Amino acid sequence: MKIIVPMAGLGKRMRPHTLTVAKPLIPVAGKPVVQWLVEDIIRVCGQKVDEIAYVVGRFGKENEDRLLKIAADLGAKGSLHYQDEPLGTAHAILCAAEALNGPVVVAFADTLFRADFTLDGSKDGIIWVKKVDDPSAFGVVKTDAAGTITDFVEKPKEFVSDLAIIGIYYFRDGDNLKKELQFLIDNNIRGNNEFQLTDALENMKKKGTRFAAGTVEEWLDCGNKNVTVYTNQRVLENNKEKMKLPASLKNENSIVIPPCYIGENVILRNSVIGPHVSIGEGSVIESSVISDSILQQKVSIQNASIARSMIGNFAEYKGKASDLSIGDYTQITA
Repeated sequence: MKIIVPMAGLGKRMRPHTLTVAKPLIPVAGKPVVQWLVEDIIRVCGQKVDEIAYVVGRFGKENEDRLLKIAADLGAKGSLHYQDEPLGTAHAILCAAEALNGPVVVAFADTLFRADFTLDGSKDGIIWVKKVDDPSAFGVVKTDAAGTITDFVEKPKEFVSDLAIIGIYYFRDGDNLKKELQFLIDNNIRGNNEFQLTDALENMKKKGTRFAAGTVEEWLDCGNKNVTVYTNQRVLENNKEKMKLPASLKNENSIVIPPCYIGENVILRNSVIGPHVSIGEGSVIESSVISDSILQQKVSIQNASIARSMIGNFAEYKGKASDLSIGDYTQITA
């Protein structure tokens, strides 16, 4: 089994947090988004994952090394494949053509999920979906009584289905997927001026591939600051038994309200932290109240009241606020 993770986007909706770090490497609940994603896929696969192939932009060596380490720590080979032009989802996957053989899971890196199942490797393909209130904003599928997908509809203006595609797919035959993706490129078949995965899926369905709809219990987005803060909350809740305070925490007259993630060598002085706060290693929080927020590594906060916020690496903040989005190395005194 191989996992392909297209993640070459610039993450513009997450700026300033993506100016120095690739969006899927932004931490929630103490781990990069992409690490939670591949760990959850491995958990439901029911078979060994041999390779994690990342489709990336020019993120720099430090980011690339982090991605390769995530794969190695999970017992898989890591590989990097570059998408230098934003030519669509089909093009992004095909950039990892060398990994498109045998059984493959494709997972776009700005989404997390919670599910309780084991992948059925005997299926031709599985497309994971979640019921949504407003299907017009998503690609959706229609299914028959047996749960087999009969139609793909992109952002329907009238109701046809409320089963939204969440961006995670299983293909039993990666070579067949590669062939269909290459067909789109060779014949310049585009939708909205991009090569779309849904066009390849439709061609495969017409040729006899039977796609099953797989459902997830929860679908979490990491596309912008507000939804990422919410995702942090949900991941902390879903993993609260694992969120232990580290022995290196220096707690001086402070209260931690669970669930929270606290990194190594954090100092808390006269503060109230939580619930739903993630604090990266080496951070110092003094005389502050923080809830529902993500603080990355080596952050310094003094005399602040902070909620529903994201604060980047090495940022320093002194003052008072309720809703912040502060990038790396920023210094603010209010």
